[in-house]
Amino acid sequence: MSTEVTDIASQVKQIALDARAASLTLANVSSELKNKAILRLAELIEENVPALEQENAKDLAAGKEAGLTGAMLNRLELNDKRISGMVEGARQVAALPDPVGESLDTYQHPQGFTIEKVRVPIGVIGIIYESRPNVTVDCAILCLKSGNASILRGGKEAFHTNTALAKLVSQALSETGLPEKAVQLIPTTDRAAMNTLLKLNEQIQCIIPRGGEGLIRFVSENSTIPVIKHYDGICTLFVDKAADVAMAESIVVNSKTHYPSVCNAGENLLVHRDVVEFHLPQIARALAAKGVTLKADSEAATVLENAGIDCEPATEEDWSTEYLDLIISIKVVADVDEAMAFINKYGSSHSDAIITEEAETATAFLNGVDSSTVYWNVSTRFTDGFEFGLGAEIGISTDRLHARGPMGLRELCSYKYKVVGKGQIKP
Repeated sequence: MSTEVTDIASQVKQIALDARAASLTLANVSSELKNKAILRLAELIEENVPALEQENAKDLAAGKEAGLTGAMLNRLELNDKRISGMVEGARQVAALPDPVGESLDTYQHPQGFTIEKVRVPIGVIGIIYESRPNVTVDCAILCLKSGNASILRGGKEAFHTNTALAKLVSQALSETGLPEKAVQLIPTTDRAAMNTLLKLNEQIQCIIPRGGEGLIRFVSENSTIPVIKHYDGICTLFVDKAADVAMAESIVVNSKTHYPSVCNAGENLLVHRDVVEFHLPQIARALAAKGVTLKADSEAATVLENAGIDCEPATEEDWSTEYLDLIISIKVVADVDEAMAFINKYGSSHSDAIITEEAETATAFLNGVDSSTVYWNVSTRFTDGFEFGLGAEIGISTDRLHARGPMGLRELCSYKYKVVGKGQIKP
């Protein structure tokens, strides 16, 4: 092993040790003090917008030179809207109830002592993410409010921006008397740092990867620490025979084109056979007008061709492809049962929607689709911690243990039992 790799490993181990020590302090800090730090961070971001934009410009220039796609550069950009979103998210998180110490259940034992189930922080959370620098702030404030220390490992494409934001977090912690090591950014993009981080299961209790499927699979396959994740977002929209076509057009276009490079964007469109000749051409024209490439099964292709709308043939592989681009796959189905079977086979348990005016059909869909978030007459683009009233999110989970869907403060907590008695012993 080279000296450089050894030095990186030692540095990451020290970061984890410092984080563990900070987490034990942070777990018992008052809500008032945590909120004070979060609100100070919001102020610091507002006070340092020009400096943040300057550092972000360095990352954008390097990204263009490296040949990053337009979608990746879009994720990387820290524009006014995203800066405002970070500030607003911080203030929302500060205003939310503190989950730490919440009593979940109480049981009076026959022997006379009390057993109370109480929400507590997980401990140290490692977040490994790509592109989006706003994740640095979102994760820092959520972990801080929930009493967890965090170790942030951003991608090399956002290194300058992440470093600038992390310095503001450290300043907010220092000014409010909280341990600066409660939030730490790994100061290198070397892969050796991540390889070390994923093995520190004595100091780190949870890993959350945010990024492309390749990153998430690498983390899941190489971590000795529990991982909360979703691999991809293969989101499907089903236009039922009882759908209002204008509503269906609006929802499908929004889900697909509002921000196509994110995990809650629509990737598949299912249309009920009874209305495909009437509804699909209108929806497809609206999508095409937004520059969306249409991939259709043979039945849908016939309808589109008869309406003079260009399309490409869809393959079996397309149904389970996360395009993250202006592309959508289209299939005709016989009914809601076939739609649910399709989603449960090809989807990724992320976010799926039905557009219909029939409550019975919608209820069947909401109950029958095995995804973390299911929608009735709502765009899938709302699967987001901010939109769900969580202030921000640390990630979206499609796992079935501990946390599912957008993860906010409560999902960053575990629990423990407090048992209080008066000398009882086991008979």
